[in-house]
Amino acid sequence: MDKKNQTSATEFLLLGLAGQSKQEEVVFGLFLGMYMVTISGNLLIILAISCDPHLHTPMYFFLANLSSVDICFSSVTVPKALVNHILGSKSISYSECMTQIYFFITFINMDGFLLSVMAYDRYVAICHPLHYTLMMRPRLCVLLVAISWIITNLHALLHTLLMVRLTFCSHNAVQHFFCDPYPILKLSCSDTFINDITAFTVGGLTSITPFTCITVSYAYILSNVLKFPSIQGIRKALSTCGSHLTVVCLFYGAILGVYMHPSSTYSVQDTVATAFFTVVTPMVNPFIYSLRNHDVKGALRKLILRRFISSKFYS
Repeated sequence: MDKKNQTSATEFLLLGLAGQSKQEEVVFGLFLGMYMVTISGNLLIILAISCDPHLHTPMYFFLANLSSVDICFSSVTVPKALVNHILGSKSISYSECMTQIYFFITFINMDGFLLSVMAYDRYVAICHPLHYTLMMRPRLCVLLVAISWIITNLHALLHTLLMVRLTFCSHNAVQHFFCDPYPILKLSCSDTFINDITAFTVGGLTSITPFTCITVSYAYILSNVLKFPSIQGIRKALSTCGSHLTVVCLFYGAILGVYMHPSSTYSVQDTVATAFFTVVTPMVNPFIYSLRNHDVKGALRKLILRRFISSKFYS
């Protein structure tokens, strides 16, 4: 392409998931409802864990961090789409788009790392119960989360810097509701080979490594559980992993299908799958953990009852 005909894009147009106005109204209603449920549900989990001393354990420390990341993850993409719909606009500035890409990559990878740390926690709890408090010391838990934040931020910075060096031409319409790295790459006039290779290698490594840790942890858990003498013991051990396994399947099922191929093959089906794990998964996580966990349900009941009594007392 002739460089004289190239213009540096100052904004992108986010076309969303629907083309007709009636469909856009439905999508807007769904996104608004799911976002409100995501924020309230995850905040309740965080409040329940912080207010109940019985939940001040490594497992619930990681769960509170996961809920915090899920709130941030949804807040990176959904509010901008909702505001654009209200204002009747589809534009997002270049700087906003690059910022969105940075935080999107950070939080999506942080989700994966936290899920792997939680899998390791379950491995220690089931396979080494007598040494659990010694192995999962508070300092180690904080260190694991801190290292995860450092790795994910460095990874996001690498991809964002590689994105910033690209030239974007006059065609700036994105068939998406946020600046997903893959559809943005398709708009570039520059050679995206380095970006694709980096996404496939470094991006694949930061996705596959946590997934491998989860797989190995559960392989050890399964081999250990099968040695239990009673069926009740097996059920009790596996019940503590059920919620986590459900979240892992939802999260990685979509991610591996969307991002483990070149950006040039990104399709509408990938857009829908991306919407699933950016909007739906953070919303259902609190329900999965609260409905399948007696401790969390008990803490939530205490929290709601306490707020209800205090409101009655002061009214």
